[in-house]
Amino acid sequence: MMRCGRLHPRVEAAPRSRRARMRLSGGVAAFCGALSVAPALAQSAGLAASLPADSDIVGFAFSGGLALFSAVVALTHIGERNHWRRREARMAAELEDLRARFDRARTFLASEPQAFVVWSSPEGDPDVSASTLLADADGAPRRLLAFGTWLVAKDAQALDAAIDRLRKYGEAFRLSLAGVAGRFYDAEGRAVGGSAVLRIREVTGDRLELIGLRERHAQAQRALEGLQALLDAAPAPVWLRDESGKLSFVNKAYVAAVEAKDREDALSRGVELLDGSARSDAAKALAKGSVWRDRVLTVVAGARHVLDVTKTTAPLTAAIAIDRHEVETVRAELEQQMQSYVRTLDQLPTAIALFDRKKRLIYNNEAFARLWQLDAKFLDQKPTDGEILDRLRADERVPAEPDYRAWKERLFDAYRATEPVRHTWHLPDGRIIDVVAQPNTQGGVTYLYEDTTKAYDLEARFNALNRTQSETLETLREGVAVFAADGRLSFCNPAFMTLWRLDPEELEKKPRFEALAARCRTLHDNAETWAALKGFVTSLNDMREGFTRRIERSDGVVLDCTAQSLLDGAALLTFVDVTADVNVERALTDRNKALLAAEKLRNDFIHHISYELRSPLNNINGFVHLLGEESTGPLNPRQLEYLGYVSKSSAALLAIIDDILDLATIDEDAMALDVANVDVVATMHAAIEGVQDRIAENSIDIQIVAMDNVGVFRGDAKRVRQILFNLLSNAVGFSSPGQTVTLAALRREGEVVFKVTDRGRGIPPDVLARVFDRFESHTAGSRHRGVGLGLSIVRAFMELHGGKVLIDSAPGEGTTVTCVFPASEAGGEARPAASEGGSE
Repeated sequence: MMRCGRLHPRVEAAPRSRRARMRLSGGVAAFCGALSVAPALAQSAGLAASLPADSDIVGFAFSGGLALFSAVVALTHIGERNHWRRREARMAAELEDLRARFDRARTFLASEPQAFVVWSSPEGDPDVSASTLLADADGAPRRLLAFGTWLVAKDAQALDAAIDRLRKYGEAFRLSLAGVAGRFYDAEGRAVGGSAVLRIREVTGDRLELIGLRERHAQAQRALEGLQALLDAAPAPVWLRDESGKLSFVNKAYVAAVEAKDREDALSRGVELLDGSARSDAAKALAKGSVWRDRVLTVVAGARHVLDVTKTTAPLTAAIAIDRHEVETVRAELEQQMQSYVRTLDQLPTAIALFDRKKRLIYNNEAFARLWQLDAKFLDQKPTDGEILDRLRADERVPAEPDYRAWKERLFDAYRATEPVRHTWHLPDGRIIDVVAQPNTQGGVTYLYEDTTKAYDLEARFNALNRTQSETLETLREGVAVFAADGRLSFCNPAFMTLWRLDPEELEKKPRFEALAARCRTLHDNAETWAALKGFVTSLNDMREGFTRRIERSDGVVLDCTAQSLLDGAALLTFVDVTADVNVERALTDRNKALLAAEKLRNDFIHHISYELRSPLNNINGFVHLLGEESTGPLNPRQLEYLGYVSKSSAALLAIIDDILDLATIDEDAMALDVANVDVVATMHAAIEGVQDRIAENSIDIQIVAMDNVGVFRGDAKRVRQILFNLLSNAVGFSSPGQTVTLAALRREGEVVFKVTDRGRGIPPDVLARVFDRFESHTAGSRHRGVGLGLSIVRAFMELHGGKVLIDSAPGEGTTVTCVFPASEAGGEARPAASEGGSE
């Protein structure tokens, strides 16, 4: 028996206290006798001293009194000592009896596993007595009070609360407790004589077995309730029958199927789900001790359904009915969905193959067969993963691995993996295949094969293009800077740093635009320019429009800045040094102004000279005409010949002056056409009439060819005659005597075409390109002489009519000049037209 404190302190101290009290009583008695005799002696002594008696009488009297007192004290002491001895013997006997009783009580308490705890005062320490048989609390007695170390948590908390109420309010309690080691205890607390007493006993024997049965019953009840809740949640009807064949349980699905009010209604009325025939067949099968399964047609909730019913008798009759209609519907929908998935997978370009847990092929799409060039007959045999790899290896369609077996085993690790496994295969034929092995939840692996050869090729090309682009930007003379959407510099080339004299180390820190602008203001301090660039770079509008701005720096450098929006809100700024171009442009502008001034001066001079020459020429022509008249007087033949030469020369000079004036007028955009209906044939004859003297002089034959439908067209008749006159003059001048010059006219598809053809020496190719230039003259060994304005006048008048002039010539083959007029357009305005060579 373990003990804490002193169980019976009064019993153990009894013998010692009794002897002490006996000694104390004897001493007290002697002390009291002495105190009582002392006054008498003092009085006797005083009296003796005062009396005139004999000293012997006094001494005798004092001695006699003292002897008497001593005798009385001695007798009293002897009597008391005997009394205390008898009392001590009695108490010693009682002590021995108490010890025996205490030993018997301790033996009785230790005979079973229990413990006592006594609290004598609210603040004092408890006295603990625990049996060594209380195994869960074995050890130090104080460990018994740490209930959480040997009791389950909830019971330890309940015991602590009950003890607290007992000590505070004297509230008795009795609890059943469970230990962490699987034992059970009874705890009883009550107030005894002002102390709080707790008794804890381990439950054994029948009571322990009863507690176990109670616990197992509670567990079975909870399991039954959980099973019942599960069956109630099941969509299939479930029912149980007792030994008498009566319904003892039905779930909610059964109640709904038989259209009962509730479970009690279905059980009380015994409403059956199956008809009598089905129940009879089930009873016969169950009588043989077998499980009955059958598909039954019955009414469920007012509608006929096909049910798969299973019944068993172990130990009660239990049955479940599964509605096959819903299952078949779901199965059909699932099959349709699977077929849809299969059709979808067959349309995918990614090759897909599914293998079961035995590594056997269960599905592949068409892309898989195409990718690996496997015939359908082989795939229909459902080969294993290893067999497919072996065949691909034989056809050199898998990577050439030095240890093929180890490589294949590494691939098969996907069957044991929980996460997708990725591989990249470089095939002998140069293809690159990305392989993803996805473990399936039901076992097996799904392989995804994607031919990424083109993707890798595109990536390589893209990277090469990026490198080329970067190298190109690095070598550009234009400064390029790219700013991200947050306004920070993300890229710049060396030209940008050079143009703005920036420190490369600072640019590596990706500064913001404001910081760069502050550095660049030392070269160009224009607030408007930098505000515009800042607004563009920091704008949140992805659709902002770019612009170009010219920057003239303080050091004389001129830059063209272009701002352009990029993707993701980035901005591109380019700076082109156009200093040289600007200088050249300024020089050209100055030169152009000078040329315009010179041209104006030339035109003014031409007009002035032309008008100044026209007056004397008119006088000369007038006097020649006057001299040629008979009224002036007769002239000899030689004089008439000279007069003819003068007339021809003055007429030629006047024609040149008219041509110069016409060209000057055209250059000033002051020429206006007198548009009217032009008779083609009449105009042709009028033009020939103007060159009759040259035709006669050179013995040239003129041939006119005109289609019947050539008719008329809208134009300036005078200018058309002038065009034909100049062309005929050139043709006659470049023709040899006796040759023929043809003037033809035709109408076609809204056009009127004139052609002048000669059989002269032709025009060399190097001269042909310049024949329409002013003052360009080429005799080609002929007698023709001119200032080179005829064809220039022709082209100018053709452009005013909105037409075009073509020339086709070769040395020794003659020349054909074609003039094409628009036949249906009324034209008082000039239209630009190209002058080109080519045959018509």
